[in-house]
Amino acid sequence: MGFSALKSEVKHGPKRSLTVAWGLDPGVLLACRQALDEGFLHEVIVTGPSEEIEAMASGASLSLEGFVLADAETPEAGSALAVSLIRQGKSDLLMKGNVSTSTILRAVLHKEHGIRSQALLSHIAVVELGNGRLVLLTDAAMNVKPDLTQKSQILDNAIQFAWSIGISMPKAAVLASVETVNPQMQDTLDAACLTVMGQRGQFSKPALVDGPLAFDNAYSKEAALHKGIKSEVAGEADIFMVQELTAGNLLYKSLSYVGGLSIAGIIYGASCPIVLTSRADSPESKLNAIVLACKGLSQGRE
Repeated sequence: MGFSALKSEVKHGPKRSLTVAWGLDPGVLLACRQALDEGFLHEVIVTGPSEEIEAMASGASLSLEGFVLADAETPEAGSALAVSLIRQGKSDLLMKGNVSTSTILRAVLHKEHGIRSQALLSHIAVVELGNGRLVLLTDAAMNVKPDLTQKSQILDNAIQFAWSIGISMPKAAVLASVETVNPQMQDTLDAACLTVMGQRGQFSKPALVDGPLAFDNAYSKEAALHKGIKSEVAGEADIFMVQELTAGNLLYKSLSYVGGLSIAGIIYGASCPIVLTSRADSPESKLNAIVLACKGLSQGRE
């Protein structure tokens, strides 16, 4: 199953309302326009200064049919308003516009008015491999140096999201620089602990977890066999879990820029998936991220 199949499923599913926090971003507006035109959404609410948004759309020759503009004077106010609409059930999905990630996350995590649903929020990238299969990479954008407790939540978030987009009994590879447990390398110890947690059924949904695995062994069954590694996950991983942000970010950008693979990302752990894109992301990537959020929400509410 690749992004094309996912789009087909979403197009024939329930249509969602999406709210963009501080929507002064023509690339984001274009992705939302495409999502409306292709039938993934029925409404887009955009918070921010209405006159500036209208002028930006006009300059980009973008129709605002199907858009609702909700006035806000600052990025902070726009983020708070967007989160409030989700919290009140007036919109289904949240998307980051031209606002810093820290600003929108402050609104999401607000103790009284936020929409956190899990102990920890984490970033999940979905990558379409050359054979058309979708795999997950986490965490490449949020948690810098998580401890074992945080790693278990990051992995649990990814397992939940994998199930929500149709990947049943996901196989999760906990990555490290080596595939053997070394008491002097904390990442290998944590990977071994997460593997045992998976065997003991300690995650919220079933999954096959194995680690530590180096990336080559997790990605290639031939590489694993060459090293004598016997694993149900090696070469068939649905989830690649890195153990700190730098490694995840480097892998994410390598797969995108060097590998030329299609990638889309969301934040998981709130009451709805949060579409988090970069201005450098392609229009296709932004649209794919919206589709992912729609699919994840639809499955989660069935």
